[in-house]
Amino acid sequence: MATLRRLRQVPRHLLVCEKSNFGDDKSRHRHLVETHYHNYRVSFLIPECGILSKELKSLVMETGAYYFVKNLPLHELITQEFINTFVKEGSCYALSYNTNIDEDNTVALLPNGKLILSLDKDTYEETGLQGHPSRYSGRKIMKFIISIDLMDLSFKLDSKKYERISWSFKEKKPLKFDFLLAWHHTGVGDSAMMSYFSSYGIQEHQPKVAMSTMTELQCPVLQSSELRGKPGAACSPGELLDWLGAVFSNAKLNNESNNFISTYCCPQPSTVVAKACLCTITGFILPEKICLLLEQLCRYFDEPKLAPWVTLSVQGFADSPVSWRENEHGFQKGGEHLYNFVIFNNQDYWLQMAVGANDDCPP
Repeated sequence: MATLRRLRQVPRHLLVCEKSNFGDDKSRHRHLVETHYHNYRVSFLIPECGILSKELKSLVMETGAYYFVKNLPLHELITQEFINTFVKEGSCYALSYNTNIDEDNTVALLPNGKLILSLDKDTYEETGLQGHPSRYSGRKIMKFIISIDLMDLSFKLDSKKYERISWSFKEKKPLKFDFLLAWHHTGVGDSAMMSYFSSYGIQEHQPKVAMSTMTELQCPVLQSSELRGKPGAACSPGELLDWLGAVFSNAKLNNESNNFISTYCCPQPSTVVAKACLCTITGFILPEKICLLLEQLCRYFDEPKLAPWVTLSVQGFADSPVSWRENEHGFQKGGEHLYNFVIFNNQDYWLQMAVGANDDCPP
């Protein structure tokens, strides 16, 4: 019975909402996008729009390639050549693929050069490297976190520390992972990563793009000045986030008696828009590309539009070892870490950041 009660409990989650303006010098929007490193889905919704502009469509179709490498030895990510070629020259991202953060060993490379390892107790002890217990291990510590600064190591390649790490990954406890890789850079050919890992059968992938036009969509009424919502006048950010989840899931919002899948209905007050354009990009999507998309959506209101607002939603990989910056991320029941911008036609915005139970409060 105790197990059933636990399963029925709604998992704890944290939702942080803030309001600002894109023209404000103290606005944090760019920093928060740039420090949410591992993103697998980006969606934007534009009410009162049937067809995307050429600029938006071009940006969506040029999100950029990412790469998949199977059985890549971990020591390949700490070599001098890799650090000099990819880590120092641009922003390099890597994430172990098909690894469950609460069960398996997982690895992430951040664009600041930090290599983050989340290891089970046995693997951690076998590596012989120094780390610290996971914050979400419980009473019996079963997971450990190791952080290696590759930028710092690159200046000390003849040090005992580098020799120890290299020996650990090559001989003492050789680790291999399937990796997703991406690299944001300027001035170097896009084929550099393909050439570098050619001996490992690297594959190039393009993000998948899905576009749809919804008709007669019931939308919540929002007012940029009412961050908490206002009964009878404007919906709250929490109500909007629930509604977006239903729209992204293609759920019906009318709560018909014969609908046994969903009883959800649009929050009130609401309005019906003739058309709305929804675009979803799925893959390994870099923060730099999301920044460009956010900037273009801000420009959407440079000319008068019927839409009072648009949204941009970003979801992180559930099994990434970090959420924002180097904050440890856990899975528990959902593994969610996401954020959503509501961009108003006066350049005000709401920013909603959500994480699950095994996470720090969003920054």
